[in-house]
Amino acid sequence: MAVCWWLLIHCVLVTSSSAHNDFFTSIGQMTDLLFTEKDLVTSLKDYIRAEENKLEQIKRWADKLDVLSVAATQDPEGFLGHPVNAFKLMKRLNTEWGELESLVLTDMSDVFISNLTIQRQHFPNDDDQTGAAKALMRLQDTYQLDTNTISTGELPDATHQRANGNLKYFEYQLAKQKKVEEREEGEGADGRQRREAKGQHDDYLPERKKYEKLCRGEGIRMTPRRQSRLFCRYYDNNRHPRYVIGPVKQEDEWDRPLIVRYHNIVSDKELEKVKELAKPRLRRATVHDPQTGKLTTAHYRVSKSAWLGAYEHPVVDTINQRIEDITGLDVTTAEDLQVANYGVGGQYEPHFDFGRKDEPDAFEELGTGNRIATWLLYMSDVQAGGATVFTDVRAAVWPKKGTAVFWYNLYPSGEGDYRTRHAACPVLVGNKWVSNKWIHERGQEFRRRCGLQETD
Repeated sequence: MAVCWWLLIHCVLVTSSSAHNDFFTSIGQMTDLLFTEKDLVTSLKDYIRAEENKLEQIKRWADKLDVLSVAATQDPEGFLGHPVNAFKLMKRLNTEWGELESLVLTDMSDVFISNLTIQRQHFPNDDDQTGAAKALMRLQDTYQLDTNTISTGELPDATHQRANGNLKYFEYQLAKQKKVEEREEGEGADGRQRREAKGQHDDYLPERKKYEKLCRGEGIRMTPRRQSRLFCRYYDNNRHPRYVIGPVKQEDEWDRPLIVRYHNIVSDKELEKVKELAKPRLRRATVHDPQTGKLTTAHYRVSKSAWLGAYEHPVVDTINQRIEDITGLDVTTAEDLQVANYGVGGQYEPHFDFGRKDEPDAFEELGTGNRIATWLLYMSDVQAGGATVFTDVRAAVWPKKGTAVFWYNLYPSGEGDYRTRHAACPVLVGNKWVSNKWIHERGQEFRRRCGLQETD
């Protein structure tokens, strides 16, 4: 019985075929697997109860016959001399032992095996397991976690990874800056040149190392003096009718290039509706292949995404209109709203949003010119990791639910701003949902650049 059961399980696990869904690239879709497994556990428990009931019936039968046979074999002739006992022996051997044989041979696993076979079609495959394993190694490398931390699952929380790390970093920077300022008065130009030359050492680090340091909150180039020139303000986009009475909260995240964050820009209810619309349509995120000009999947972009048009639901149209009102840019020529959900160790390594000179046909099929600006909406908080970092200027922006960050990818001349090279850091703990709107050049010819001016 047990051998038969395990053979059936092995058969199902080995021979069942399933479409590769890249489960590891989206935490949102992986949640469905938890409910699938819960259903299978319920089915398995039903099978166990059925087997236990069957064995209990067999045990009761065996116990009854054991008592009977002990008594009968003490005086076989005397026992069978009673006609009722003789009849019952004939009945047992002719009928009841046959019924017992049928009971023993009954396979109680049919329902469970059937359920498992159906569900198995939607299980992760070897590629998913390999992808998840690589994600763990990526997290270990990026966040410099020791093997024991990974193996025990005791990953740092948001307070440890972000707040404490940044606090120590800025305390160190403050102390260092104070010492530098004390020396500046007596050193003159020669001293400043020596310091600048020394500070250029990190510039020669491979981009991968810069990226990983920024993800850990290290190497961020924002001195206290420079940070003092960043401000928060109430913003109405030149007295836009929608925001004169209720302006939005705008915060400077970086100065060169200017990156701003808008707070409380989308409600929780709106965010949940967007997730609801996107989740059934999430597919492995793709990138432009510069060699072929076509979209393809890549190991350096681990997430799933879905595209939502304004016509699909009023909430999408509302968000698009809000983007246009706040930025002052025409979104009718923009790409649809892209919603992304990152998977295990989900990331998107350093890249440009705009098409470079060596990619003249990057957005030719759209006929709307290059990507002039990026609107990135954080749709969830992330417990640890998942920052958006700009590797060229050493900037880092951390996810905060309901806020959006905005920057221009192109200079007013139309030339690409290479300072905007950015990346999405691996998600260490949590579930990261974002959506972005890539705004294109066409339709912006006579529009202001949102009144944003870089500080000197």
